Amino acid sequence: MGKVVLVTGVARQLGSRLVRRILRDSEVDRVIGVDAVTPEHSLGGADFVRADIRQPAITRVLAEHSVDTVVHMDVTGTPLGTGGRTAVKETNVIGTMQLLGACQKSPTVERLVVKSSTSVYGSAPRDPAVFTENTPPKSLPSGGFAKDAVEVEGYVRGFARRRPDVAVCVLRFANILGPAADSPLAEYLSLPVLPTVFGYDPRLQFVHEDDVIDVLRIALHEPRRGTLNSGTFNIAGDGVLLLSQCSRRLGRPTVPILLPAVTWVGSALRTLGVTDFSPEQIRLLTHGRVVSTDQMRETLGFVPTYTTAEAFTDFARSRGAGLLPPEAVADAVDRFATLVSKERI
Repeated sequence: MGKVVLVTGVARQLGSRLVRRILRDSEVDRVIGVDAVTPEHSLGGADFVRADIRQPAITRVLAEHSVDTVVHMDVTGTPLGTGGRTAVKETNVIGTMQLLGACQKSPTVERLVVKSSTSVYGSAPRDPAVFTENTPPKSLPSGGFAKDAVEVEGYVRGFARRRPDVAVCVLRFANILGPAADSPLAEYLSLPVLPTVFGYDPRLQFVHEDDVIDVLRIALHEPRRGTLNSGTFNIAGDGVLLLSQCSRRLGRPTVPILLPAVTWVGSALRTLGVTDFSPEQIRLLTHGRVVSTDQMRETLGFVPTYTTAEAFTDFARSRGAGLLPPEAVADAVDRFATLVSKERI
């Protein structure tokens, strides 16, 4: 008998893609997709169960299908449909609690894979140049999706202590980009003009959505000989990009804003429904964040196909031409940077 895999969050593009991909794995016998709404994307030959993971009914789903592997994809920063921030937080936190409670009661569950985020490290001025999986954040996220991810990981660690017989793998993804990216950062980068924090040019990392699917497949299977795919792993493409480099490649000009006024601009953009320019995203666009991926390569045995720059290029291509040719944006940014440097001297 092959694996019976349950995947949450299949109404979203990434969740449905994962379902279709693992259906082709010879080690997988059945895939059950779970979400509170019916997916618009095809799930191939997977069984779909309409269930809200915030409700105790998820326990019955695990039992009825004798699930042995759970992939928790329903941890996200963007609402699905008309849901707001409250619904997102409830799904992230309460949904995870209910799902873990169901897994704890299940005698058949042997493996749990959780989609998390490098946002758990936060973004602060005194951060280290590079975060490892064991580096504590200088300042814990105070709200938004980042705080949700911190809480989710806390519940997962508690579950791992209570069920040491279950292999638990937490994947902390850098900002996910690609043609179908639907994150708050993807919305920000799709604006015709990018508001930035005056005097800051943060370092950013990205991971391509194709690599997300590939590493999740590795995590849900038994480890190869000599490796162990239980634990927590940073997942990101090689290299970094500065925000100024991103704007050049997009062909989108930037509008530097003094830090005290950034929060007001973010609130205005959220009110207009343009993008979720949240406080945590403002901190990322101020201080940036870079993580080490040594454990991803050495322990998990995964090498991304796309570098950070290549993932961004594919995303930029899908968004079309910006207001200005990339060469014109590059020239303007360079001249502005030179002017700022002279003023500081």
